[in-house]
Amino acid sequence: MEASNKKTTFESAREWISDHKLRTVGSLWLSGIVGSVAYNWSKPSMKTSVRLIHARLHAQALTLAALAGAAAVEYYDHKTNNNAERYPKFINMNSFAQKK
Repeated sequence: MEASNKKTTFESAREWISDHKLRTVGSLWLSGIVGSVAYNWSKPSMKTSVRLIHARLHAQALTLAALAGAAAVEYYDHKTNNNAERYPKFINMNSFAQKK
C-alpha cells in the first residue's frame, strides 16, 4: 500500500463522524448526561432533582453544540464536494421516480 493512500487517524475519525452524524450526537449527549450526573453527584449540598435538572441542561447544551458542529461538517462536505452523493447508498433513488 502506498503511503499517499494511507489515511491518518484524524482523517479516519473525521470520515466516520461524517458518515455517522446522528450516532455521534447521541453519543455526545449520553456522555454529557453521564459526566454531568457524575460531577453533580460530588456536590452533597444539592438536591437530587436539582442535580438531574443540571445534568439535563448541560447535556442539552452539549447536544446543541454537537448539532452545530454536524451542520458545519455537512456544509463543509457539500462545499468541497467530498460528500457529493446526497442520499445514502442503500436507498435506491431510481425506485422513487417522479410521475409525469
